[in-house]
Amino acid sequence: MAKLGDWIDPQPHGIHVKPADAWIDPSCPSPRALVTHGHADHARGGHDAVWATAETLAIMEARYGPQAGHPVGYGETLRLGGVDIRFVPAGHVLGSAQIVLEHRGETIVVSGDYKRRPDPTCAPFEPVPCDIFVTEATFGLPVFRHPETGDEIDKLTAALHANPDRCVLVGAYALGKAQRVIAELRARGFDDPIYIHGALQRLCDLYVAHGVDLGELRPATGVPKAELKGRIVLAPPGALNDRWSRRLPDPITAMASGWMRVRQRAVQRNVELPLILSDHADWDELTDTLTEIAPKEVWVTHGREEALVHWCMTRQIKARALALIGYEDEDD
Repeated sequence: MAKLGDWIDPQPHGIHVKPADAWIDPSCPSPRALVTHGHADHARGGHDAVWATAETLAIMEARYGPQAGHPVGYGETLRLGGVDIRFVPAGHVLGSAQIVLEHRGETIVVSGDYKRRPDPTCAPFEPVPCDIFVTEATFGLPVFRHPETGDEIDKLTAALHANPDRCVLVGAYALGKAQRVIAELRARGFDDPIYIHGALQRLCDLYVAHGVDLGELRPATGVPKAELKGRIVLAPPGALNDRWSRRLPDPITAMASGWMRVRQRAVQRNVELPLILSDHADWDELTDTLTEIAPKEVWVTHGREEALVHWCMTRQIKARALALIGYEDEDD
């Protein structure tokens, strides 16, 4: 009798869907790639053919140049080598998807990265009952319980209003986090212009082109210090403490990341205002998702695998950690 899921093969550089001869999120150029989302640890250039959402393909083209892309809409089914393949929302960043594989009467969901919190910049996570659920575990420890998003955004605006002669400089990754911070500010009624580092411009423009309203954005580079007093400025994390930031008016240094829960990370980055804002599921969201989906097996791709595997085993859910390479969590 065939073993459950033996038609997919997790390798260090990606998950091989054997009957389709396709790879999910391969870390090296592949003949056929199925890509969950546009972060660089999941989406690499150089594939002979790529299946992904139109938004993910646009992100890949912005980063790597033209792609041999085949856009797949959410809920649309394609068939490769006898495998029915669907892309459903993952709630991680614009265009992010879980990849649903159906073959031989079995359903396997490779979730990529995901979160369960509402996010105005992307479609919400869609739970899909399945036999095998392949999950991340970036924040797979009980200590990681993310606070309410609105509370963190309110901390940001409160710091701004309490310091009218300073600016708040927010470190946010270029894909997903920067646009989410902006959109969450707009959702809380913050209508002032927001100033951005040039490295964020291209992907902010891409989000706007795909229907995400970010309000008025202005370039921060070359702006007189006086104009930036009482303003919010967004930049990549690497710019928080470099020469670029010295031109700002006494900035309050903030960082938007789920890792700001770990005080030592904030200290290491000289962050004055840690904002716990994650694009990954926290511990409760991970375990609630597994309870809701009720898979027969759970495969954990990356993150804090041991705790989540142990949680599954104590509930009689078969679980294993996969030895995939190259998947990082610093995009949070």
